[in-house]
Amino acid sequence: MGIKKLLRIEKSKYSAREIMKWLWRAWHGNKLQATLNAAIGLMGVAVSLAQVEAVKHAIDVASHVVEGSLYKAVGIMAMLILANFALSISGVWVKNILGIRAQNRMQQRMLDRILRSEWHGKESHHSGDVLNRLEFDVTNVVNFLTETLPNSLSVLAMFIGAFVYLFLMDKVLALITVAIIPLFVVLSKFYVGKMRSLTRQVRDSDSKVQSVLQETIQNRMLIKTMESDDAMVGRLESTQSELRHRVVKRTVFSVFSHLILNFGFAMGYLIAFLWSAVRMSEGTLTFGGMTAFLQLVNRIQGPARSLTKLAPAFVSVFTAAERLMELEENPLEEQGDPIELDSPCGVRFSDVTFAYDDDASKPVISHLSFDFRPGSCTAILGETGAGKTTLVRLILALLHPDSGKVEIYDRHRTQQLSPLMRCNFVYVPQGNTLMSGTIRDNLRLGKIDATDDEMFEALRTACADFVSTLPDGLDSLCSEAGGGLSEGQAQRISIARALLRNRNIMLFDESTSALDPDTERQLLQNLLHDHTKTIIFITHRPAVVDYCDQVLTLTP
Repeated sequence: MGIKKLLRIEKSKYSAREIMKWLWRAWHGNKLQATLNAAIGLMGVAVSLAQVEAVKHAIDVASHVVEGSLYKAVGIMAMLILANFALSISGVWVKNILGIRAQNRMQQRMLDRILRSEWHGKESHHSGDVLNRLEFDVTNVVNFLTETLPNSLSVLAMFIGAFVYLFLMDKVLALITVAIIPLFVVLSKFYVGKMRSLTRQVRDSDSKVQSVLQETIQNRMLIKTMESDDAMVGRLESTQSELRHRVVKRTVFSVFSHLILNFGFAMGYLIAFLWSAVRMSEGTLTFGGMTAFLQLVNRIQGPARSLTKLAPAFVSVFTAAERLMELEENPLEEQGDPIELDSPCGVRFSDVTFAYDDDASKPVISHLSFDFRPGSCTAILGETGAGKTTLVRLILALLHPDSGKVEIYDRHRTQQLSPLMRCNFVYVPQGNTLMSGTIRDNLRLGKIDATDDEMFEALRTACADFVSTLPDGLDSLCSEAGGGLSEGQAQRISIARALLRNRNIMLFDESTSALDPDTERQLLQNLLHDHTKTIIFITHRPAVVDYCDQVLTLTP
């Protein structure tokens, strides 16, 4: 039975070449920090080797083996210690100041990539898992690229420098000290494969735990009313139990591996000690020389230990890179300059059929033809599951028809809908879509540079005048999902946010469901008074239908 089969090393989703290319691209965005860390590390190597020579010289001067000033020798040691302090402070400064910037940049890049990718109606990763990857895996990758790799360069330089120094003093001892290292290199190939599999299992379980925590907190009210507290805590315990089991399994393998490594290094140090002690007893080595021997052996074994730790570091970063690469698997939407049509404009469906990937045999929309005419107001009706939400997603170019075509047109041109034409739309989704922050922050999602006058005008049109009566007005705080406001108030602020965007086609998905009849009628009158916009309502409310020019009824 082969070693790989014995260790049950799993195949990776991506090849090592693909992962290395991805890491290389990520490194390019962090060259400054990586270069500074490498420079500081190499200077640290020079100072450390100089300290070995300085200590040896000071001891030999003190024992009258060589001539010289003891005070001068100690002074040189002091200067080297101060230099080491300065390099250490510089390293901390680079890590803390540039490190957080590097992490922020990668998180921004990953989030931008996710937001610009195609949407297929069903997310392939739980939001808790995505957050886990954006936090922990991004940190892992950035630390590896900006700290671990540059530090490895200085570690390698220390190893070579100490070996050369020791080789010049005693060739046999130098060769004995490094003779065991090739064996570790051979074993590391098998160690990496097994450790990579175990680390991936731990990271996946960690993501599951975060997903359970996030869903529980988000749905706390539902869980309380269903009296399912014990069930959710039990679900968390089950997920955490799986995580603990995998952590224990990885830890046992890691401890056993490190035990073997440390035993080898301990034997090497004892051999070096014995060799130098014998030479000193025979008078062929001074006490300062023996001290230098042992320091150099430490400076060879220390880097060698650090280099062996590169194996788990590579395992960890490969796992993190794989998990981030998975977030980039969705292809990007069409990119380019927005294409804005003249007002008024309309949307036309021509024999459109669409089915989701998981049930392609049952189209949600089948051979639909309909014209949302410029300046018209349309009510879309239908039972649950009839395809109303899918229709909106097709209009917003979030989904693309399997057959037929969806076009946007004005007086001068007609073009097939694409993400580049999303700039012509305003969308008010169903439910409470306010974010934590002030009312002003939420309104500015519609127009980033909106003035207070523009905000209050949009609020007036959306029947949300109540904002002006709040103690802090536009700067009133609302918590996650509009906490602190009623559902009706949150809906009206969402509509005001859409009005600030001021686009030619407006889509409302059950956006008046929490309003009382009088407020709903006033809102509809405000929205429809000039017929300059093309308005589409998904609704079950008879009052909304009464204000519409045409009705589209969908059937399952």
